[in-house]
Order: sequence, then C-alpha cells, then structure tokens
Amino acid sequence: MFNLFNRDKSISILAPMTGDIIEITQVEDEVFSEKMVGDGVAIEPREGIVVSPVQGRIVQIFPTKHALGIETEDGLEILIHIGLDTVELKGEGFKSYVKVGDEVKLGDKLLEVDLDFIRKSGRSTVSPIIITNMDIVKNISTKIGNVNRGEDSIMNVVI
Repeated sequence: MFNLFNRDKSISILAPMTGDIIEITQVEDEVFSEKMVGDGVAIEPREGIVVSPVQGRIVQIFPTKHALGIETEDGLEILIHIGLDTVELKGEGFKSYVKVGDEVKLGDKLLEVDLDFIRKSGRSTVSPIIITNMDIVKNISTKIGNVNRGEDSIMNVVI
C-alpha cells in the first residue's frame, strides 16, 4: 500500500557566498576533505558577505565568528565555516549580524568578513558549507562552478 506519511523531502541549499565551488575532498584541511564533520562543498569567495543558504534558526555561532550553524525546520544542520584556520584570528575581520536563536530567512545577511585581512594573515579564505547531521541524509548531490550568494543552488539534500 502507499506510505503517504514517510515521504522523502528534498532541500535545496543556496550559496551563502558569491564565488567558485570547490569539491569538499579538495579542501586543504583534512577535517573537511575527509568529511570528518560531514559532507558538502566549499566556496572560494569573491566577496565578504555571507547570507543564509536556507530558512531556519541559528543554533551556533563560534565566539570567534568564523563559523556558525543553522538548523532548518526539517532538522537539517548546516555549518558555514569561513576560511581555514581562521579560528586563530580570534574574531578579528568578522562581523556578525545574528545571534543564537534568531530565525533567518533565505538570503538574510549573517556575517561580513574581511577577506583581504584573512589573506594577509596567511590563511585561506576557502569556506566549507557542511551538512553535519549526515545520519538523517538519504542522498546529497553537489554542484560545481561559479555561484552567486542567495541565488544559486550549491547542493540538494534528500532527508
């Protein structure tokens, strides 16, 4: 018989930043490239504005503002990690526009990042966007190429 109450749900995750997508396995940090925290993509950003890639709720902001977590109403958890080894900057070069508990809509401004400062500090601006609760994910497909924040899909997730 038909199981009308247990349908898969497809969630499109849009680009939180404008730039070029890099496959997660190509990120020069094994925590991300070996998918230790989850699966997804990374973006080499061309500008320092970070927007919400989904509608959801802010569930975590690191004190250094280099990373934040969003949970969708369906329970999908997304980590946006700006740059590599940027925790060492202790928040310098980052400005947050949200706090834990805030409800966000697709395209809402989350952070501003000084990409030149990150580069001058000797760190990479490559920014992983990761699904951290892969246990609920049935399928994930990622995109490649150039993306515009809030407009282009970077991955499609089936839960």
